[in-house]
Amino acid sequence: MSRILAIDFGERRIGLALSDPLGITAQGLPTIDTKKIKDVFGFIRDLVAEKDVVKLVVGMPRNMNGSIGAQGEKVREFMQKLAHKTEAEVIAWDERLTSAQSLRSMKEMGTKQRKKEVTDRISATLILQSYLDSLSQREKRPSTDEA
Repeated sequence: MSRILAIDFGERRIGLALSDPLGITAQGLPTIDTKKIKDVFGFIRDLVAEKDVVKLVVGMPRNMNGSIGAQGEKVREFMQKLAHKTEAEVIAWDERLTSAQSLRSMKEMGTKQRKKEVTDRISATLILQSYLDSLSQREKRPSTDEA
């Protein structure tokens, strides 16, 4: 079955998370260090092919009022390039508060790993799980045709 890959874009690091084949759970993958991996798009393209990924869910940073700021514009540019480099569908997903949630999760787990790498991986996992949960909720809602 096909999978979904979530991306938490950052200029220095890119967090990744992959769904299980049934699209129920998200699992964090190793973070991409953009200083060490020069061809980020090639790396993602290879991961898409290897893991049979059909959708890329990219975290879209938004201000609390819903507007898109400077970082959001960088994410848009990244998404456009990504759409040209891979055949997977590219979807923007609201990532507000995922960094705060990931820091809270790390504190609760008592993690000792390098914070920023772990934060990016957890953020990608939260983005993906939120997206998967929304798909599940959509499937559970009765359609208007059934009423």
